[in-house]
Amino acid sequence: MTELGLNIPSLVAYLINFVVLLGILIVFAYKPLISAIDQRAEKIRESLEAADRAQEDADNSRAEIQAQINESRVEAQKILDQARNAADRFREERMEQAQEEAIAFTERAKSDIEAERDSAIRELKESFGELAIDAAEAVVKKSLDADSHKDLINQILEESTSAGGK
Repeated sequence: MTELGLNIPSLVAYLINFVVLLGILIVFAYKPLISAIDQRAEKIRESLEAADRAQEDADNSRAEIQAQINESRVEAQKILDQARNAADRFREERMEQAQEEAIAFTERAKSDIEAERDSAIRELKESFGELAIDAAEAVVKKSLDADSHKDLINQILEESTSAGGK
């Protein structure tokens, strides 16, 4: 083998040196390196899990927020409907109140007109009575007392209304 350029004792020495160096590297370099790589892989895995959990939490939060927004919209719509209903009721009540006031005003006006008419008729009767008394005095030239005149006037008025009513 020396003819091929191989020296066996050197080759054995190189082989022993390689195995020893390989053993030292495995113990002092490969195991810590593998351990560091495993730790790094574990941290990456934990980070990915944390990111997945954060994504799930964000999705859950987004869903909850959307549900709250929808609930708020429904509640706002209910409040608006209640406000519209209250406004409609208020408007109807005010309209009813205004109609009642108009009816009451009309009734008061009718009663005032009736009272004024009755008062005017009474005044007319009294004026007519006095005028009749003055005319009768002028014709008869004698004066009746006031009670007799009123009785006479009422009798004449009753006769004229009963004759006019027939």
